[in-house]
Amino acid sequence: MGSAIRGAYHKKLFLMLLAFSWGIIISFMTFQYFREKHYKYDFVSDQLQMYNRNLLTVVEDGLPYEDYIRTWKQPFEQLRVSIITLSGAVIYDNTLPSDSLDNHRYRPEIDDALRKGSGYHIGRQSISDGREYFYSATKGERVIVRSAIPYSASLSDLLKVDWTYFGAIIIISLAMTILAYFATGNLAHKAAMLEQEEKNRLKRQLTNNINHELKTPVASIQVCLETLLSGISLSEEKRQEFIERCYINCNRLRKLLDDISLITRMEDGSRLIEKESVTINSIIGEIAEELNLMSEEERYCLHTNFADDVIINGNVSLIGSIFRNLTENAIAYSGGKNIFILLVENTSTHCTIRFEDDGCGVEEHQLQRLFERFYRVDKGRSRKFGGTGLGLAIVKHAVLFHGGSISVSNRPGGGLRFEFMLKK
Repeated sequence: MGSAIRGAYHKKLFLMLLAFSWGIIISFMTFQYFREKHYKYDFVSDQLQMYNRNLLTVVEDGLPYEDYIRTWKQPFEQLRVSIITLSGAVIYDNTLPSDSLDNHRYRPEIDDALRKGSGYHIGRQSISDGREYFYSATKGERVIVRSAIPYSASLSDLLKVDWTYFGAIIIISLAMTILAYFATGNLAHKAAMLEQEEKNRLKRQLTNNINHELKTPVASIQVCLETLLSGISLSEEKRQEFIERCYINCNRLRKLLDDISLITRMEDGSRLIEKESVTINSIIGEIAEELNLMSEEERYCLHTNFADDVIINGNVSLIGSIFRNLTENAIAYSGGKNIFILLVENTSTHCTIRFEDDGCGVEEHQLQRLFERFYRVDKGRSRKFGGTGLGLAIVKHAVLFHGGSISVSNRPGGGLRFEFMLKK
């Protein structure tokens, strides 16, 4: 069992760390990849932009730019040079007759140059000669100079990302992953040990609490039975009183064992608990009928606002235990006369329900302890009414079993307010 817990912890911890670390590594490598790509694009474009600006100076000074293009050292081989008006008409191209070229106004690099002063575009196929180019355009006062390099193997090599750096990062990351596997194994072992210790502590605490709760009814039954068996002369009324006391305490023991069994089943065997379609309105209707059976003096008035049917996939017994334990808690301890069950929210995924009474409520510092096992606000009053101290703990476990959550607060105007959500 211990090795299984350690294995589960190790796997979960390692996978979480692996996902987190590799997420960061991949994000960093992706960022670095595109950063280097853009750096190389900008480097090539800067070389072309420098050539373009020099040519612009020649063109706008009215000098013979064709001689400049033929004789001036070019930054790259097979450089194609075009001179384009601000309206997009090509007035010169060193590879094709300018009158054979269409208007270039809406070429991406020309559009960028007109808007921002310069621009480049990568890998677009030329309509004129069918080749792919790296284009870079620069805007002057009267014209735009565009230079372009054929997208050849040499240019592709120039723009290619150097994978040596990324390979080193991957190798280092794999080595760190292997180290992390062994490190998480050690951490998982410690975490499993701590969890097991905590479970053992809780089990000891629960055993002590159960032992404490069993002592009172068992002692009472023992005293009554010893008295009856001692041969002491007792009146018929006294004998009947002792028998009734034994019966009451036996019922209390049975209820305590049933409650402990229910909590244990929810904790340890939740996968074995069957679920079906449950209509909460029907359960509340049963609660209303049970309240009507109470005597006139003890009867509580139930107020509901369930306009729609609320149907969830759950266990009818556990859902019933939520409403019955809350109702019994209100009747036994609130001191009020009204119970309110309100539908706060009803969606396709969950429902939220509010359960209130109009009693005295409890002190603020006690609110968060109400769901603890065997916790009682008034121990004497609780035992007087036959409470096991597990009712609200069962409510919380049943709500959690149905994927929900529960909170408790004092109701404005008096009483307790329980608000819980159940997933459908």
